[in-house]
Amino acid sequence: MLLPPRKPLLAGRRALLAAALAAPALLPTRARANEPEPVDVELVLAVDVSRSVDQEEQELQFRGYAAAFRDPKLIEGIAGGPLGQIAVTLFTWSDWHIQEHLVPWMKIDGQAAAERVAAAIDAAPRRTWLYTSISGAVDYAANLFGRGYEGTRKVVDISGDGVNNSGRPLAEARADALAKGIVLNGLAVLDRTPQPWSAGLPPLDDYYRTEVIGGPGSFLMVAEGFDAFETAVKRKIIREIAAAPPPGPLVERAYA
Repeated sequence: MLLPPRKPLLAGRRALLAAALAAPALLPTRARANEPEPVDVELVLAVDVSRSVDQEEQELQFRGYAAAFRDPKLIEGIAGGPLGQIAVTLFTWSDWHIQEHLVPWMKIDGQAAAERVAAAIDAAPRRTWLYTSISGAVDYAANLFGRGYEGTRKVVDISGDGVNNSGRPLAEARADALAKGIVLNGLAVLDRTPQPWSAGLPPLDDYYRTEVIGGPGSFLMVAEGFDAFETAVKRKIIREIAAAPPPGPLVERAYA
């Protein structure tokens, strides 16, 4: 009796074997798809919207941040990094339990992406709350990292015009953030029309310098009034995204 030809059978087995050998090669690709995307900096923008910030001042803050991402110098700074891209997110804060995540994490790798961030800031709602919980803002910001991106540096940019008066002690929140390798930079806005409740409090620039900022290369930008906010935030973010931040003054000042 004649046996059936074996060539087709052998060919089928070889095809199955080749598929089995190729399957493991797909696994690293799938794993990579779930890994965070590397960026030069993960930058969290934390914006004060407590009651000491009136509607006009709040609008100046939002316009300042949006204008910063439309500044060609900022785009050049991003392009000059080793990877040429950063990730940015923005939230507002007030009371210890009130933080609003208004702009999700967005990658900036050029002018078009920067414009998308600026447009998102323009479109974000403006709301005002009561107290000033810098500790709550620091805690919230610290939990925003590691969501799709992995930066060589993790930076929190905290802007505000008052001292911590809500939530847990600021020193505890600051220490926890620094222990995670997060750099805390400050943007203190000196109000030219101080509120009655600010009497007896330490000068805000001194307070931010000693109690808020911390970490390698941290610094404080002081805006001499809300009219100077746009200038201050542009200079601040450009310095923060520098690939190798040059040694600079611990405290810088911006004027309208």
